Amino acid sequence: MTETSGAAVPVLAVVGRPNVGKSTLVNRVLGRREAVVEDVPGVTRDRVAYDATWNGRRFTVVDTGGWQRDAAGMAGRIAEQAEIAVAAADAVLLVVDAVVGVTDADEAIARVLQRSGKPVVLAANKVDDAKGELDAADLWRLGVGEPRPVSALHGRGSGDLLDEILRQLPEAPPDRDTEDGPRRVALVGRPNVGKSSLLNKLAGEERALVDPAAGTTRDPVDTIVQIDDSTWQFVDTAGLRRRAHEAKGADYYAILRTAAAIESAEVALVLLDSTVPITEQDQRVIGQVIEAGRALVLAFNKADLVDADRRAEIDKDSERELARVGWAVRVNISALTGRGVHRLAPALAEALASWEARVPTAELNAFLGDVVAATPPPVRGGKQPRILFATQPGVAPPRFVLFTTGPLEPSYRRFLERRLREQFGFRGTPIEVTVKAREKRKR
Repeated sequence: MTETSGAAVPVLAVVGRPNVGKSTLVNRVLGRREAVVEDVPGVTRDRVAYDATWNGRRFTVVDTGGWQRDAAGMAGRIAEQAEIAVAAADAVLLVVDAVVGVTDADEAIARVLQRSGKPVVLAANKVDDAKGELDAADLWRLGVGEPRPVSALHGRGSGDLLDEILRQLPEAPPDRDTEDGPRRVALVGRPNVGKSSLLNKLAGEERALVDPAAGTTRDPVDTIVQIDDSTWQFVDTAGLRRRAHEAKGADYYAILRTAAAIESAEVALVLLDSTVPITEQDQRVIGQVIEAGRALVLAFNKADLVDADRRAEIDKDSERELARVGWAVRVNISALTGRGVHRLAPALAEALASWEARVPTAELNAFLGDVVAATPPPVRGGKQPRILFATQPGVAPPRFVLFTTGPLEPSYRRFLERRLREQFGFRGTPIEVTVKAREKRKR
């Protein structure tokens, strides 16, 4: 896991004084009823994050409680939550009641937003007709830009409001596209573990050259393979014998081609030799797959040559040497006899499903809230950081961003990754968890 200052999916904070229709407008933006709406002020108290999409672009909406000027007690804590949401957001949607007009509380919120330096979209809510649009013009004096007339209740003007929100939010990189056709599998491993033999067994023909001498395969070999009812595109690659900076001549270019094959694949099938202990070369191959962010299946080949004692040794060896990829899908096979080969397709499918899995933002934040309540982050520099909210900006592999009040200890981030896996699975895929710490406010 890494710590970063940016997030892939942009965040919109929705703020305003109590009972101006923020949650109703949030539901209109989401296109579904998620936020609790009641005709009394103060229903929303915490920051609540939701996934939203408009015109093919994804973003996260953070609904906040009513922001009151010089509030104390519960109202003060609600206002603090709203300020935190603004600090973590990429843009702010300020909701004002156009029927009531500008109040002292609206002006106070506008001043805070002006100082924040964040892009602001001003929503003049409760504009149900042309007369209401004239009333909305009075909101120009807040000094945060053009008022956008909208009726959260009836949907009037919501499309134009969403278009303006997208103009103010940064672009989010799209999820990795998975093209139609067979899923691409990179068949990788150190020399002489049986990659070409496995490819020939799967293809049912002598597709790749097999020789007892290590290093027979130099160029990636693409083969369409049918396993039961599923079709896959396998790429046999050269065995990685040494590090790139140590390789010369044909070995050097073979390493580059293997790296390119892993990058272009969706899942890597790493072949290991069951008859010998796991080597540094094996670890290097696995590390290359993790760095590329690909789904991972570990296939222990030559299972037909292993007795009961060696199988026990393999389990201990794997627990010790492969602890960092305990999440990988694992199968035992024999490329020579075909034993266990039928298990490859379900293993690859399971890894790819995890690789493309997405956790709804509300479910993710509810889970993290329970985890943090039970095990808070350790104190750092005399202060205990808080996790404000989290989003999953992308898949392939799953990527998570935690918005916090300060940096998190590496050990605590690893703890959160373990809990994410325990709760949501992600078997067969690496996951990325980054931290976006809130910047300190200038005095």
